[in-house]
Order: sequence, then structure tokens, then C-alpha cells
Amino acid sequence: MVSSASTTGAKTGISATQETYFDRIAQMNLKNPRLIGFGISDYESFMKASKNASGAIIGSAFVKMIAQAKDLQAEIIDFVQSIKGKK
Repeated sequence: MVSSASTTGAKTGISATQETYFDRIAQMNLKNPRLIGFGISDYESFMKASKNASGAIIGSAFVKMIAQAKDLQAEIIDFVQSIKGKK
């Protein structure tokens, strides 16, 4: 699912309005897993999205981190750990 009608990377966080939308979709009892993308960039937004779907897609935040990385391997590990809330 797309969390908002915006360009990816343009917005961060999940609002109450978006959570209401996710609830409406969940009540449809669709047979396919639901993944949420757009605005997923940190632990908090990842957890909110994961609470409302089968998972979350992090795109722009990851690409931006890679573009700015000095030590790519270490920074990827740090990024993933921060999303998991283990940093």
C-alpha cells in the first residue's frame, strides 16, 4: 500500500489519518500480504507501518544513506539496526 499521495522521500512518519486508512484496508481481509511504503524512514514509522500491515518498504531513506556513506558496510549495518530499534 502507498501510505500517501506524495512523492517517495518527500514525507516522513505515519499520521492518524493514514492509520485509519490502513485499518480500512485490513478490514477488507485481502488474501495477499500488505506492505506499506512511502514515509517509512526510521524505527517509529517502520513500527507503525508493520503494526498495520505485513511489513514496510524503506526506499528513499536507504538510498540517501547509501549515497552519503563513507563506510558503506558499517553504515548499512547501523541503518538496519536503527530501523530494528537496536541502535
